[in-house]
Amino acid sequence: MNPRTYSPKGGEVERRWYVVDADGQTLGRLSTKIARVLTGKHKPQYAPHIDTGDFVVVVNAEKTVLTGNKEQAKMYYSHSTYPGGLKEENAARLRARRPQQLIEKSVWGMLPKNKMGRAQLKKLKVYAGPEHPHAAQQPEELSLIN
Repeated sequence: MNPRTYSPKGGEVERRWYVVDADGQTLGRLSTKIARVLTGKHKPQYAPHIDTGDFVVVVNAEKTVLTGNKEQAKMYYSHSTYPGGLKEENAARLRARRPQQLIEKSVWGMLPKNKMGRAQLKKLKVYAGPEHPHAAQQPEELSLIN
């Protein structure tokens, strides 16, 4: 019996590709499941100091659902770092302008805010429509029912 605890090494992590259809999915519930796969918490060899996550391709991002009055009431802010440079827009305007950003911002809020979190976010590919250019990676359908 080996008394040592197993810790995965960076080079021995096997990355898989998953595709998620966001059509009719609630934004927050979808984002938590995506963040779990990006961080690798769905794998038995998960370690918090190693990026063990997989790639996630999200299609139909424009068809996600926000419950209640969030479409009008939820605000997204950005600042240009100049005086008076605060910009704000609600979720409806952001969806009309760049529907991918709704999912990207939501998932980023659930990832660690460090170098590893930024690397995990790069494994997220979001597309507004039903088409994506990642067929060569042979992504599997990700079941969101837990």
